[in-house]
Amino acid sequence: MYNPRFEKARFKKDVQDNVKRLFRKELDEANPQEQFQAVSYAVKEAIIDDWIETQKKIDKEDPKIVYYMSMEFLMGRALGNNLINMTAYTEVKEALDELGIDLNAVEDQEPDPALGNGGLGRLAACFLDSLASLGYAAYGCGIRYRYGMFKQKIKDGYQVEKPDNWLKHGNPFELRRPEYAKEIRFGGNIRVEYDDATGKTLFKQENYDSVLAVPYDYPIVGYGNGQVNTLRIWDAEPIVDFQLESFERGDYHKAVEQQNLAKTIVEVLYPNDNHYAGKELRLKQQYFFVSASVQTAIKKYMDKNKDIKKLHEKVVFQLNDTHPTVAVAELMRILMDEYYLNWDEAWAVTNKCCAYTNHTIMSEALEKWPLELFSRLLPRCYQIIEEINRRFVLEIQNKYPGDQDKIRNMAIIYDGQVKMANLAICAGFSVNGVARLHTEILKHQ
Repeated sequence: MYNPRFEKARFKKDVQDNVKRLFRKELDEANPQEQFQAVSYAVKEAIIDDWIETQKKIDKEDPKIVYYMSMEFLMGRALGNNLINMTAYTEVKEALDELGIDLNAVEDQEPDPALGNGGLGRLAACFLDSLASLGYAAYGCGIRYRYGMFKQKIKDGYQVEKPDNWLKHGNPFELRRPEYAKEIRFGGNIRVEYDDATGKTLFKQENYDSVLAVPYDYPIVGYGNGQVNTLRIWDAEPIVDFQLESFERGDYHKAVEQQNLAKTIVEVLYPNDNHYAGKELRLKQQYFFVSASVQTAIKKYMDKNKDIKKLHEKVVFQLNDTHPTVAVAELMRILMDEYYLNWDEAWAVTNKCCAYTNHTIMSEALEKWPLELFSRLLPRCYQIIEEINRRFVLEIQNKYPGDQDKIRNMAIIYDGQVKMANLAICAGFSVNGVARLHTEILKHQ
């Protein structure tokens, strides 16, 4: 597909200008990493042209938008993939050859984005690529981890794990979007108020800790069609950078408390959860990106539509495994507490907005959270899940009277745990496994 930004003379000049602007060097002085940055920014300029046009098209046509929520996106290196999808690989290679730059060597300078680890993340990346290539409006929603799982080194025959600092030189393809930042609240207590004027019951969260979720947008280029969708990965920043008053009192920990909370949430993909602190951090991570994404989707919808009860006509949340399942409770919370829908209205919308893909039926891999942890960290969401469970158990009892095993297997809250897969299945309008065989296994378990 023709793009004037890939004309040889123009592209060569863009690369040369980028080296000057970014590093205050001439091209022949640039090292391989600097060459990679310069080439990537030149390619990014072409992508942004298509990105803007894609957004204009979406704004005009107002299609239903998929929000694909996943803890992982194993994207792979972006430079070569973007050039292939823009059908510009040959043109760029020839232009760089004339500048004395080997495109293959430049590509080798790009680190793998440490946003995913395995099959779950690769599936998510493939879906995003397919959605863009097929012309669907879609966002990927995840976390901008500072470190991936680890870098593997073998020393004296043993595996040695080292931090994977993939952002050491920055990520030339991402865009920071602070104008879309959202506040995310943890802990505290829920105060109930009764509004005599409207007769509504209001739920207010108090004494909470909060961080700012700041989005970084990463382009997902469709193959040969000019469409560029968005992977929106959320970084955490403190609401208040530094509490000078606490520092002056000698309470140095308190002075940087919010900074530490924000830093911890996005520090690493899959923190070890064989201890309580690790479990708490994982739940924080999940709620962090889910809440930010759901808030954003609803805001985007309400900018063009006035009836929140029709949200399902324009929005679908695809939950990639159990990690984003708290989206069910968060969507209910926003619909009831911020848009004042009653329970039945909110549940009707939620039922039509949430779809779930299950990746395993092994009980040890299906996420379950201790009640104490979940209710303390996400008090309002826990109240909502309690009510979802109460109503769901009544349905089970009516359909299978006297069958306690059904309740044990299907209840969302049971034996001191919140069972996230059961919540997703209860709330989802579509539930499937990662393959047809897996779906059949899921149906008959």
